[in-house]
Amino acid sequence: MRTFIRKWPAAYRLRVAQLRVQRGFRNQFVRFALVRREEAFPYPVKKHQSLLRRKLGASDPVLQDNKVVNLGIAVSKVNGVIIEPGETFSFWRLIGKPTGKAGYLDGLLLSHGEVKSGVGGGLCQLANLFYWMTLHTPLTVVERHHHSFDPFPDDRRVLPFGSGASVFYNYIDLRFHNPTPHRFHFRVWLTDQHLKGEVTCDSDLPAAYHLEERNHRFHRKPEGNFRENEIWRKVIDKRIGALIREELLIRNYAEVKYALPDEQVEQSEQEAAVKELQPMDAACGEE
Repeated sequence: MRTFIRKWPAAYRLRVAQLRVQRGFRNQFVRFALVRREEAFPYPVKKHQSLLRRKLGASDPVLQDNKVVNLGIAVSKVNGVIIEPGETFSFWRLIGKPTGKAGYLDGLLLSHGEVKSGVGGGLCQLANLFYWMTLHTPLTVVERHHHSFDPFPDDRRVLPFGSGASVFYNYIDLRFHNPTPHRFHFRVWLTDQHLKGEVTCDSDLPAAYHLEERNHRFHRKPEGNFRENEIWRKVIDKRIGALIREELLIRNYAEVKYALPDEQVEQSEQEAAVKELQPMDAACGEE
């Protein structure tokens, strides 16, 4: 893909335009969640927050400041959205196209195996937040994309590797559907240091959802370093605390774009080998 873009940039732009038109046509047949309100529902489901500024390799810190501006604009478009029964949440349907005219600045973008800068960069952090909170609800994720590489070393990471969502206007979207009889409210906001979110429901849900990472490891191949893991979800009966079911949600495998010390790779591979010898339950950790 990178070679294609370099050799035929006009053809690539034409293909993007075609995909956007196709997505716009298909959107006519989807019942989207569009209504927003400030007041939350009475039953809390999930809260989460993520740091606005982290050390991301050698990237320009100005791009992170710009990201905060971009997030502020996008948050104003999605805060308070209500997902009614039968409706579908679409990240881009609510936010619209991020342009300089709309106030968006250059921020970090991850595209085709490379770290770049571009207008509206950094909005993936908001998509990540929505995706992570949604996984703790009975809502059904119907579209989610992920980055094909790991660009930066972990720096104060609080969520498992590979638990985010990649978005690119408008055909690479984050969407989830409400198949339940319940109404859900998503509230998102910024503080000086964090992007925060909360999901509430109009009813007390019978189940709780807990996510955990399993089988994480780094390993080295002749063509480079790689990282893999699995993200599992446990569905718990809130009344009696019993496990209803557990399910594999995500299996990640990505090229690592930063240098890894030999001892980190060796330690990871040794830990993975030990876990393979243990019963499955022994490899599980709590969120």
